[in-house]
Amino acid sequence: MEAEEIIEALRMQRHPEGGWYVETFRDDRDGARAHSTAIYYLLQAGERSHWHRVRDAAEVWHFHAGDPLLLKISDGRTVETVTLGIDLAKGERPQGVVPADAWQAAEPLGRFTLVGCTVAPGFEFASFEMAPPGWEPSA
Repeated sequence: MEAEEIIEALRMQRHPEGGWYVETFRDDRDGARAHSTAIYYLLQAGERSHWHRVRDAAEVWHFHAGDPLLLKISDGRTVETVTLGIDLAKGERPQGVVPADAWQAAEPLGRFTLVGCTVAPGFEFASFEMAPPGWEPSA
């Protein structure tokens, strides 16, 4: 499938950090914060997930389809990179973990990448913070 077909089939919408998403799971608890949440997330060539963080929850990125994805994780000073994909011999990994309060950004290394993101405790936009435009971690 092409990216546009996946976006339509999964009924994805634009995400504030860039790209497309749809929430697929929310483990609600009687008025309390969800234990965890899950989304599909898609980036097309030329799109990126801009630097952002979830202040109080860890996030696991899972590779599903398309071309590899470059995931950057930062404490604000240093940057670690993980290439999500299925070519283990080339160093790609099917998942990457972003600790709570760590900065993260991502970009596809080809036409498009479809991943899943699982957040625990559950994602809330109130805990989501975008970096200022042009921000990059400093050494």
